[in-house]
Formats: sequence, C-alpha cells, structure tokens
Amino acid sequence: MPHVPDHTPHPPVQRAVEVHHPTPLPPAVSVSASVVPVQPGTVPAVASIVLPDGRVVTGYSINPTQPEPVAAKLAVSRTAVNVALGGVGFLAVCGGLILLTSFIAALTAFITQLITLAAVIFGGWIAVQLFNPGGHRGGTTVNIRRAVIKRNKFYS
Repeated sequence: MPHVPDHTPHPPVQRAVEVHHPTPLPPAVSVSASVVPVQPGTVPAVASIVLPDGRVVTGYSINPTQPEPVAAKLAVSRTAVNVALGGVGFLAVCGGLILLTSFIAALTAFITQLITLAAVIFGGWIAVQLFNPGGHRGGTTVNIRRAVIKRNKFYS
C-alpha cells in the first residue's frame, strides 16, 4: 500500500492501469524486382515504393538540408582601410580645391573684363563729349561778337 500523507483524511483511490504493448511489425523483405533503380539526375519529385505485401507507399523524397556556406571574410587590416579612406578623402579635397581655384580665376577674369568694358564705354563717352564740335555740352554757347544782351541773357 502506498504511503498516505498525514494531512489527508482518507486513503488514495486505486485505479485500474491499462498497459499497452507495441505490436512488432514483420521485417521487411527486400524484393529487388519491385525496387526500380533511379539515376541521380532523374529523381522524380514524388517517389513510390511497392511493399512486399503489394501496398504502394507514395511520398516526397527528402534531401538532407545543407547549411549555407559562410562567406569567407577577407583579412584586411583596419589601418589599411583607414589609409585608403584617407587617400580618397585627400583626393576629393584636392579636386575641390582645383575647382575652387578655377572658379576664382574665372570670376577674376570676368570682373576684369567688366571693368575694362566700363572704362572703354566711359572713355568713349568722354571722347565724344570733348571732340564733338557741334555737340551740346550742357551749357550755353555764346559767340560774344554777335551776341545781343537783353535782360542779362545772351541771344544769338
């Protein structure tokens, strides 16, 4: 009889236990006539096997899964990577400076041309004002020998 704890007022209930024994299968007899050899390149998607008692078992063939190969990591020194990145950065800065100096030179040439153009235009205007005999100079031209003075104004 099993041990009954002190705090339980009644003994445990006994139940009938049913024991199941596995039924052994008869060993499979290999029949070479029923197994069809299959070439490795022509494995069907669904495989069928005829058992010795005449039953046909159909199912998918299971290929063992192979883990994906791990990509080999190249052994590159961190210092080498930093030197290479520094070189790329230096080249980028040098290219930017070359573009900047080219831009400054072009801007300087443009400003010089504008100043030269303004000097030519202004100089031409002054030359026309000075050397134009019949031009109006902005003041009153009086030929004193023919002038008639009336009311403090000159008339020709």
